[in-house]
Amino acid sequence: MKAWQVTTNGEPADVMRLEDVEAPKPGDHQVAVEVRACALNFPDVLLCRGAYQIKPPLPFTPGIEVCGEVLDVGSGVKGFAPGDRVIGTPSLPSGGLADRTVIDGTDVFPAPDALDDAAASAMHIAYQTAWFGLHRRANLRSGQTLLVNAAAGGVGSAAVQLGKAAGARVVAVVGGADKVKVAEDLGADVVIDRREVELIPALKEATGRHGADVVFDPVGGEAYEASTKVVAFEGRILVIGFASGTIPSPMLSHALIKNYSIVGLHWGLYRQYDSVAIAKVHRELAAMAADGVVTPLVGGTIAMDEVPDGLTRLAAGDTVGRIVVTP
Repeated sequence: MKAWQVTTNGEPADVMRLEDVEAPKPGDHQVAVEVRACALNFPDVLLCRGAYQIKPPLPFTPGIEVCGEVLDVGSGVKGFAPGDRVIGTPSLPSGGLADRTVIDGTDVFPAPDALDDAAASAMHIAYQTAWFGLHRRANLRSGQTLLVNAAAGGVGSAAVQLGKAAGARVVAVVGGADKVKVAEDLGADVVIDRREVELIPALKEATGRHGADVVFDPVGGEAYEASTKVVAFEGRILVIGFASGTIPSPMLSHALIKNYSIVGLHWGLYRQYDSVAIAKVHRELAAMAADGVVTPLVGGTIAMDEVPDGLTRLAAGDTVGRIVVTP
């Protein structure tokens, strides 16, 4: 089978090679899946660079989110059979940027019938992350103001949709006129193009005297710093990631004086500590997709030989939603 292999760490275009490799076989408590669609995630870029919290042994195949068809089921896996259409997070080092992959039984779920393969592949990580962040970590409530940084990205677009579904007023920050239209179409109440305005005054105007009750920040850097200027009394800043490449060093005295919380979210840890909650949220998200409440934002589909270029554009912030690879 064909698979993208990373043999040394560096930028994706420099270190990835499309190779013929042996198809992985499912171990105990795993399923083998034929990949129909693989959504590119920023952690795929970090995995190539060797900068992610998980460092699989070289060589490895990236690709942490797929939709596919079950080919084989290992012992100990219940509820799935060959032919089932599923989504999930592949077990590294046999990632999803390949014709076939393997997924641990606890990390595979029925693909939502309402979504095609590309959209289904783009739902799992982004919407689980946004749901756990907004509801479990930040306790977002109807009528509150939600500020979403990078609102036209994969996880940001999920936060906008789930925030609106929760009854929040959503202020979206994006970079570029094309992304303004994307955020508006997602349902954001106010959209700020950080490239066209001075960000902090624009945020203050958008959030008013009350400020933002919840900040959803997958960016870090200057976006995080600006968010601290408008967070409300008893507000919560959700630290989702650092797509800017800059990890902030927060002034805890500022959090004390303004009485707000800095809340970390590593969604992957719930797979270890509360997998039952992940399964429950999956069922809720699938129902929301069936009702048309949420629709994963697919910014484009690409072929297997275009993967390095897709990851390069993702790393540069030149994409919207998820770019999906269709082998």
